[in-house]
Amino acid sequence: MRITVWGINYAPELTGIAPYNVALCEFLRARQHEAEMLTTFSYYPAWKKLPEDRGQLFRTDVMAGVPVHRCWHFVPARVSALKRILHEGTFVLTSTLRALTLRRADVYVVVSPPLLLGAAAWLVSRLKRSRFVFHVQDLQPDAAVGLGMLKAGLFTRVLYQLEAFSYSTAARVSGISDGMLEMFRRKGVPEEKLVFFPNGVVLPPREEFPPRGEFRRKHGFAAEEFLAIYAGNLGVKQGLDILIDAAPQLASSGVRIVICGDGAEREELATRARELQLPNVTMLPLQPAGEYAAMLVDADVCLVTQQAGSGSAFFPSKLLNTLAYARPVVTVADAESQLARALEQGQFGVNVAPGRPHELAETLEALRHDPDRLQKYGEAGRVFVEQFENSAVSERFLEVLKTVA
Repeated sequence: MRITVWGINYAPELTGIAPYNVALCEFLRARQHEAEMLTTFSYYPAWKKLPEDRGQLFRTDVMAGVPVHRCWHFVPARVSALKRILHEGTFVLTSTLRALTLRRADVYVVVSPPLLLGAAAWLVSRLKRSRFVFHVQDLQPDAAVGLGMLKAGLFTRVLYQLEAFSYSTAARVSGISDGMLEMFRRKGVPEEKLVFFPNGVVLPPREEFPPRGEFRRKHGFAAEEFLAIYAGNLGVKQGLDILIDAAPQLASSGVRIVICGDGAEREELATRARELQLPNVTMLPLQPAGEYAAMLVDADVCLVTQQAGSGSAFFPSKLLNTLAYARPVVTVADAESQLARALEQGQFGVNVAPGRPHELAETLEALRHDPDRLQKYGEAGRVFVEQFENSAVSERFLEVLKTVA
């Protein structure tokens, strides 16, 4: 079976959607299918292309046996609503042109965002006499409106119409969480079209965990410091201001907040931390794969945050790697969010409502003095995350692709 995965993110990007696109393509190749990736030149989460990629229009790489067809797109130095539209629109345009020159796929797996990619996939699949699965990683219009990034009006109505068009023309519509599938139902997607395709995770055997202490030694953190670590994209949706706001209350407590990552809000967060002269906040770059695992095993607790209004269906997949290494979690999320509901179901940590930095500080201080509770949360998380084991998740999705093709 020939399968084209079509989305804006791929390796060498280390965070966000890219690792899941990589996992799918490599899984399909391992199952002897002709899988290829149609994507951009990497830019995320720094919103900056690599020097060797700048000025290139098209290029095909081969990564782990997967042909990766890269297309030029506009990457703004500073992200705004208009610039994001141009950013996504240029990718949709150039990748559609590239898709028309490639061999026909038996099925296209179209990863949204960008939302407009659904309309492009309809055009290509019509011309190529094929079909497509619309795989949604984020409900883009709902999230933008919920966060106040877009106001209700003509433009948002157009976005919702594009969304409905993508759902109606796709052979299947897949989502990464139960909450997302429930939103599809509310939007009128027929039950027979719905597919649950969560992001997967590789579950390392415990004997293969990195030894504790490597990350602390490298960055000069004392063995007795309680490390509360956030790692991933530093964007608006993550609502990371609460970590800076909580830090002063923890300044003499032995709790250190470590923020590892890159993204649109990094400079703003770093500036605030400097202005407040916070001795217990450390900002580090995004950690590569090997060092990321060392970071996780040295974390006393991992932080997963969301801005209020991010939506009930959004599920930050960074949570899965955290739980795979049996780390306890403190989440910051609306009570009705998929993240808060997962935590309640799995009992692997504590949730704090957005906008309550004092409560967050008190929670971290209490956990610092309760190692038994932390151990219990970590073990519960490892059990919870087993349902997302990558090969099992991908195998089920492959069976869906076979029925579509």
